[in-house]
Amino acid sequence: MSVPHEKNMPKIFDTKNAERALQLACETLQIEADAIIALKTRLATASDNHFSQAVGLLLNCNGRVVVSGIGKSGHIARKIAATLASTGTPALFIHPAEAAHGDLGMITSDDAFIAISNSGETAELMSIVPIIKRMGATLIAMTGNAASGLAQLANVHLDVSVDKEACPLNLAPTASTTATLALGDALAVALLDARGFREEDFARSHPGGALGRRLLTHVHDVMRSGDAIPAVTAKASLSSALLEITKKGIAMTAIVDEEFHAIGVFTDGDLRRLIENVQDFTKISIADVMHINPHTIAPNRLAVDAVALMEEFRINQLLVADADGKLVGALHIHDLTRAKVI
Repeated sequence: MSVPHEKNMPKIFDTKNAERALQLACETLQIEADAIIALKTRLATASDNHFSQAVGLLLNCNGRVVVSGIGKSGHIARKIAATLASTGTPALFIHPAEAAHGDLGMITSDDAFIAISNSGETAELMSIVPIIKRMGATLIAMTGNAASGLAQLANVHLDVSVDKEACPLNLAPTASTTATLALGDALAVALLDARGFREEDFARSHPGGALGRRLLTHVHDVMRSGDAIPAVTAKASLSSALLEITKKGIAMTAIVDEEFHAIGVFTDGDLRRLIENVQDFTKISIADVMHINPHTIAPNRLAVDAVALMEEFRINQLLVADADGKLVGALHIHDLTRAKVI
């Protein structure tokens, strides 16, 4: 009978292993946190002001910011490029090996090139950096070695060196990639602020996200309009108003004058309260039981403003009126939910 090879034996994860795993997790987080704090201190006390120089170069770049790196640095470079692009700085990632085989054609003299390499000697980057320099593009290096070839060639060098990696073998890029990513975020935030980038700008870059929907969706995008608006005149009976409420399915009706101005509103909630005191509805006019001066919102307001009004007045429906007070739409809380505004 064959004996299972030791490598194929299932690993036993007991209490001792669990304690060791937790210990390593805490040590990893501490080492990476220390690396970021050290980077912050170095940045704050540096006399060369390289960070501000880098921000100035990127801010005044007439082209795009091209971010490049290979291996783990490549993953960080992709994220930095994505963050820059989504916060107002046109940016893209280029793989250095692909750049050497044609993608250099994507780079122009108006661009700024951010090269990321912990050693500062990555062969794939070093093979294209001289060409990028000859093009006239700005070169910003992010390395852990200020004496490296990449750092020496750069217009500005950003030092992302760390004392040690979180990896117990001090080999796998861990603390160094965390520090580089954090500095990339710092660049993006500094540029965001310098550009006067606002929530509305962020929303335009993220139309499919929750913030985009909140800041780009207007009342007229989600309101019910035309024949879908529940409305009766002040001369209508309560019974007619109830039929309109049922027909339009929005749990309320507006009461309008001859020029279709909203002069009142009646809701399902009003009906429930009325039932407690009235048994015969046939002789009651809607004008006798409606709420006058109903809450309204303009169609060009943001849908989130409608949500705020509903929350403020504890209502589930809202009338939409134009600048002249004419009724042009109606909103139910469910309309805003379906539009994913809330």
